[in-house]
Amino acid sequence: MAKITLDQVRHSYLDHPESPDDWALKELDVVWSDGGAYALLGPSGCGKTTLLNVISGLLQPSHGRVLFDDRDVTNVPSEHREIAQVFQFPVVYDTMTVFDNRAFPLRNRGIPEAQVKSRVEEIARMLDLEAALGNRASGLTADGKQKISLGRGLVRSDVNVIMFDEPLTVIDPHLKWQLRSKLKELQQEVGATMIYVTHDQTEALTFADKVVVMLEGQVVQIGTPEELFDKPGHTFVGHFIGSPGMNLLPCEIIDGFPSFLGHKLDIAQAVDVPADATRMEIGVRPEFLHFDSKGLPVDIVRVDDVGRYRIVEVSHKSHAIKLVTPENVPIPEDKGHLAFDLTKTHVYADGWIIN
Repeated sequence: MAKITLDQVRHSYLDHPESPDDWALKELDVVWSDGGAYALLGPSGCGKTTLLNVISGLLQPSHGRVLFDDRDVTNVPSEHREIAQVFQFPVVYDTMTVFDNRAFPLRNRGIPEAQVKSRVEEIARMLDLEAALGNRASGLTADGKQKISLGRGLVRSDVNVIMFDEPLTVIDPHLKWQLRSKLKELQQEVGATMIYVTHDQTEALTFADKVVVMLEGQVVQIGTPEELFDKPGHTFVGHFIGSPGMNLLPCEIIDGFPSFLGHKLDIAQAVDVPADATRMEIGVRPEFLHFDSKGLPVDIVRVDDVGRYRIVEVSHKSHAIKLVTPENVPIPEDKGHLAFDLTKTHVYADGWIIN
């Protein structure tokens, strides 16, 4: 496996890009550690697949370098980068057996048949497909075929990175959790560098040790699932991760502390406002708010009981705010006061967190 470095990588599909919007990938400096499990998370059109194609060599970046273990591979063709890639839709050879589908990339490289058999059976055991090895691939369900694709990516031990481009899209929802959990187990067992591309936050957070969040061609934050939840580096991260997403409230900064419509809020420490900031906001997740005898006065708008907890929508001077409360915590009937967890309340300038 390899450490992968993107050094000042940019890419445009235009011959002469002029404005920032002309770049599918804005300047990226990212390091993917050897043996790490990463998720590349973001909405459709944010540049995830473009970035994946740059790493795999299917696309040469307009600017910057791609390095595998500090070796510059920017101009190295895809077939010489030792990449395994699993796509959104299963790619299988229907006329072959499950065994032969798995064995194909090894036989294609001249691996001795005894080693091929051993490796194919090992990966089949990991994916619970031992009983199907002799069956034709054409008779398998969609999730079975995708297991073949996953196995073909895992069967080679000489790859630098295994990349998954939304691999569970065609899988039935009740099987997604099973396959995702299995993939995580496999990553830990084989120690492979894996990059998992998805727009689904649940898939990203349950698979990856670190998540790379993208928006409009740039990386807005890289962090563990806990870091992305507790301290979103950008308001988009707070909105995109979590359900409900992070509350964002307009504010002004007075003596280093935020004031929301004249109500001063406590935060862990005072902040300095960047000189060029045009929009200031407070960000706090619904999980880090609670009712108290004092605090921000609010009106109770609605209560949704989702079983293990309740989602409460309140308002302050027409600004909607959501909080999550446990089942056993009383909720005021009409009016109440909202308290903010000062260690989990953050200030953002033009979308970016002020540390």
